[in-house]
Amino acid sequence: MPTTKQTAVKKPAAKSKVAASAASPTLHGLAPYVEKKKEEYMNENQREHFKEILKAWRLELMEEVDRTVSHMKDEAANFPDPADRATQEEEFSLELRTRDRERKLIKKIDKTLLRVEEDDYGFCDQCGVDIGIRRLEARPTANLCVDCKTLDEIKERQITGG
Repeated sequence: MPTTKQTAVKKPAAKSKVAASAASPTLHGLAPYVEKKKEEYMNENQREHFKEILKAWRLELMEEVDRTVSHMKDEAANFPDPADRATQEEEFSLELRTRDRERKLIKKIDKTLLRVEEDDYGFCDQCGVDIGIRRLEARPTANLCVDCKTLDEIKERQITGG
């Protein structure tokens, strides 16, 4: 989470070969995939598109890690006032917690990239149906179709009582 002293600098990402028009919303600098009529699901173009999205997302997360490390080095100070010291420690703690979540996400992205390479990407782990291009655009690391994910969430709520 950037502080007021930090400014987020976005680098322009490469445009996808199968990208939509420039007016379309982008995901990690890449336009949504435009499906062609009677196109086979998870063909080479689609796999390449999602590989580009996953790599761009991973790069963004890694850049954020680098920014955090340099920020913590630059901002680290031994304040004489205990309140100032506590504030800085809390800020660093929140930043590190965020980076830890992102580290886990990077691992998930790496696993997903492996699935793309093995031609196992885009299909539900539980029932085997197509997850769908739009769902994968929204959540590129998804490994369950909407129906199976919904059932999992219902089961989880029943078990946890939430």
